[in-house]
Amino acid sequence: MKVTVGPAQYVREAGILTAAGSYIRNFGKTAALIGGQVSVDIVEDTLRKSLSAEGMSLLPSLWYGGESSETNINRLVDKLQSQDFDVLIGTGGGKAIDTVKVVAFKLNKPLVVIPTIAATCAAATAISILYNDEGEFIGIGRESKAPELVIVDSTLLLNAPVRFLIAGIGDTLAKWFETRATIQKANPTALNQTAFAIAAQVYKTLHEIGHEAIQSVESSTLTKAFEDVVDAIILISGSVSGYGGDDCRTAGAHAIYSGLTIFPECHQTYHGEIVAFGILAQLCLESKEEELPNLIRYYQEIGLPFTLEQMGISELTDYEWNKLGEITVTIEDMANMPFEVTPEMVIRAVKQADGIGQEFLSISL
Repeated sequence: MKVTVGPAQYVREAGILTAAGSYIRNFGKTAALIGGQVSVDIVEDTLRKSLSAEGMSLLPSLWYGGESSETNINRLVDKLQSQDFDVLIGTGGGKAIDTVKVVAFKLNKPLVVIPTIAATCAAATAISILYNDEGEFIGIGRESKAPELVIVDSTLLLNAPVRFLIAGIGDTLAKWFETRATIQKANPTALNQTAFAIAAQVYKTLHEIGHEAIQSVESSTLTKAFEDVVDAIILISGSVSGYGGDDCRTAGAHAIYSGLTIFPECHQTYHGEIVAFGILAQLCLESKEEELPNLIRYYQEIGLPFTLEQMGISELTDYEWNKLGEITVTIEDMANMPFEVTPEMVIRAVKQADGIGQEFLSISL
């Protein structure tokens, strides 16, 4: 049995970026930084000063490329393998972090992650979600590294656009619904039962204080609710698949998310927003439609999408519907469902979820 629970160390504190060097110095004298363009602009100067204060140097920063794709990963590996450095630092959102986790694995370097948004659990997992250069889902990369250290500056995340936090809540809600489905196929163990219990608690936490955390961002007020939700999204959520392994991984909601990425019109919708809709469709797959009204009301409260149109998809042809169904069932996440799913079932579930969502949307207009 092999279990990779998550990062070796997780540090979350307001303003901690100024002291990042005191943690990173344990990994050597020279660091390389890869991240999103906005994220690098936000963290680089403060990080460089903090590292310098600890006798460390920072190489010129590198943009990760915009997609966690093989092209970008190989470009970064080629760029860095000839350079002398001790530790790799990744900063940004999920795609940037997933890219750097693969680069660190290929270069066999210690990895530090500094997330600048709380939109996924990428910083706390050992897998990477891979896409092609156009942003279409390709697969789950397991030649990826769990960070040795995650540094979360809660002030940094508080100042990020609130939509990222909302998307993070959507992505994290799926832990409960997907784990509840996948664990049905598993033999009970201490690990997967613990993961199942964690998923339930995360769902409870988000329902109780998710809206309060969003209000914290909107008012630029650092609160315990905000920091609790950040920890739930980034660290605790990642530990579900860490403890549960393949017994408690992503399932129908993420498979439907991956299928929907074939449509360019939804590429401006964030990962967690599409996953949130995927939860609704997964519930329809499971014949649990009675759970949709309460969930959609929560989505309305916090600002998550619950129709295709809200994600930029106004109309699909028969060909596009069939393509969605056919691709979605090939996603490995779908194989984690406790029953076989056909393309026709996916199409029916997505249409049903969208129809129920449209009914709620018409009432609220």
